[in-house]
Amino acid sequence: MWRPLANKIDLKRCVLSSPGKLNLFLYVTGKREDGFHDLYSLMVPISLCDELVLDLARRDIRVSCDHPDVPGDATNLAGRAAALYIETCNVQGVALPFEGVGIHIDKNIPVGSGLGGGSSNAATVLVGLNRAAGGPLSEKTLAQIGRSLGADVPFFIFGRPAFARGVGELLEPVVDFPDCWAIVVNPGVSASTIDVYKKLDFRLTSDSDYTIYTGSNDMTFTFDSGWGENLHNDLERPSCKLYPEIELTKKEMAVLLGKTVHMSGSGSSLFALYPNHDGAKVDLRTLTNRWSGTGKDVFLVRVGQTTM
Repeated sequence: MWRPLANKIDLKRCVLSSPGKLNLFLYVTGKREDGFHDLYSLMVPISLCDELVLDLARRDIRVSCDHPDVPGDATNLAGRAAALYIETCNVQGVALPFEGVGIHIDKNIPVGSGLGGGSSNAATVLVGLNRAAGGPLSEKTLAQIGRSLGADVPFFIFGRPAFARGVGELLEPVVDFPDCWAIVVNPGVSASTIDVYKKLDFRLTSDSDYTIYTGSNDMTFTFDSGWGENLHNDLERPSCKLYPEIELTKKEMAVLLGKTVHMSGSGSSLFALYPNHDGAKVDLRTLTNRWSGTGKDVFLVRVGQTTM
């Protein structure tokens, strides 16, 4: 089980890192009777992280955040995760060393960016509370709680590169994922996952111009093999139709970098992969100089690991 990076932990206060993710590829393979979509995706954690502070001295559950677009009420995924964790422990007769929790979120991951910030926050709360309680719940139980909160939450509990199936809850670890880097760009728009899926046209997801990789054994994770270029995201087309700024930024980014650029999740963030830090750092300067003051966020992240 992934352990959230802890800058400081004691019996009453935990400071935790909550990583983002990239969907290196994403195929939508069907629509379920419950309205959700089946997908197949290669998901990897990245070193861009939010910071969460858990105050275990509280007797209720409270959430605060330094970002104005993140709710501090009962709709916040992190707060809902805490409530479900405590409820599950109570049902199972687990005695907890805390009654409630205060959750403060310092946002570094852009909101609505396709980098999984909200889902990661929820997973970090689940794993962090479980750690503070001495680990009474299994990873499987935490993942079940996480699935009830959102499709990406189980991945962040899993915490390492994985092929995701179902709605994202069926996870297979990736074998020999390479140490690599990415430049990630948020074009300054927040994409709605619900709206993007509504815009999806299944007649266009059967495009024969790409190959669906079916597992670790079908992919060679080396840059010489070209795997980092030949990636696909079925949600990119509907996302770009809803948010033209994504497509415009992608085209400009590809020209400036001379590389293939991809979109993560349902948008809006874009990324380009690099085999080493030095090459990525040079291109980072190119983008930051070009887009200074435009509202675009540019990050250099390590891929597959949550620490620099």
